[in-house]
Amino acid sequence: MAGRATVFITRRAEFAAAHRLNNPRLTERANTRLYGPCSHKGGHGHNYVLEVTLRGEVDPATGMLIDLKALKAVMEREVIAKCDHRNLNLDPDFLRGVIPTAENVAIGCWRVLERRLPRGLLWRVRLFESPRNSVDYYGPEGGPNGVHLHDGRDRAPRAVRRGSR
Repeated sequence: MAGRATVFITRRAEFAAAHRLNNPRLTERANTRLYGPCSHKGGHGHNYVLEVTLRGEVDPATGMLIDLKALKAVMEREVIAKCDHRNLNLDPDFLRGVIPTAENVAIGCWRVLERRLPRGLLWRVRLFESPRNSVDYYGPEGGPNGVHLHDGRDRAPRAVRRGSR
């Protein structure tokens, strides 16, 4: 094969976690109006699916962009072990001080993964909060089109009203 080929490779992992959408600067009434049932004091949970996509050139010596076992290990250590069966408001160090919306969780995942993966390979973090809602984050530079919010029906970017989750 002549030349080096650019590929995209994606690894998927799952975790179950609880959270509460609540802005401490707002009143309970304002939080309820903004986040709907997601602001309930007892919190609620999701079965999240995390997809991490890397982009780069295939190494001609190995035929791979990255050893998928290495990518799996980084995802497990840096995200899954810190989030699975945890409270996202309290437990993961990389989410401290942020409201754990799907958007903020995806951004937090990017930040911890970027530090542990080979420089320049991380292309996208996609987080499914439910089968119908996902967030794509392409890093602080915005990647192809920045942060996208999706519903599962048409995969097109859309705005999400928090109370409708």
